[in-house]
Amino acid sequence: MTTVFRRIILGEIPSYKIYEDAETYAFLDIAPASPGHTLVICKTEVANLYALSDADLIATARTTQRVARAMRDKLSADGVNIVQSNGAAAGQEVFHYHVHLIPRWHNDGVFAFWQPQALAKELMQELQSKLAH
Repeated sequence: MTTVFRRIILGEIPSYKIYEDAETYAFLDIAPASPGHTLVICKTEVANLYALSDADLIATARTTQRVARAMRDKLSADGVNIVQSNGAAAGQEVFHYHVHLIPRWHNDGVFAFWQPQALAKELMQELQSKLAH
């Protein structure tokens, strides 16, 4: 299935391109969380992080860093949220691997993404035993 992101890469749908190289494409989000909110996509059409090759992960991370630096240097952003969602339960809507870069400024009022909460020591130990390699 061809996604909207694939169609953007192919030039079938216009976008506000920020950066492009052989492996990645970065463009402004059309429904931004803040001014400058950018999506970085790999040109290989894979649904999510689980299916992403090491080479595409490295290329996407490199472009993510490049765009984050531009946000800091050119937009004078005080910080950048980097968000990458996998699966509908995590909020993924377009099933083509992508990373959101959301420039942030002090007191900008942008949602903080989650509310921290303490977990019981027993639960922390259980999670550690399940996730540790």
